[in-house]
Amino acid sequence: MMLPPRWPISHLAVNGIIEVAGPERLRLDELVRQFLSATKDTRQVIKDDNALYFGAELNDQSLVPGDNPRITSTRFEDWLSRSTPQG
Repeated sequence: MMLPPRWPISHLAVNGIIEVAGPERLRLDELVRQFLSATKDTRQVIKDDNALYFGAELNDQSLVPGDNPRITSTRFEDWLSRSTPQG
């Protein structure tokens, strides 16, 4: 990942990892719905609270940043609209 110039190296974590998050919290099923819609994919997302993610059970605290992420102002929907081909 390329870091914007305004982020000094001193913000890197001990292992060289920075957690970055947008201003909103999305459930994985909603994130996938938005992606499919943006890419004109008509498949339906069916939420299954008992489904495993690579063998692990998920909850609303899974796949979210830790205690001190760098919060950006870019919403997923805005990033997605700039990152997918518009046709």
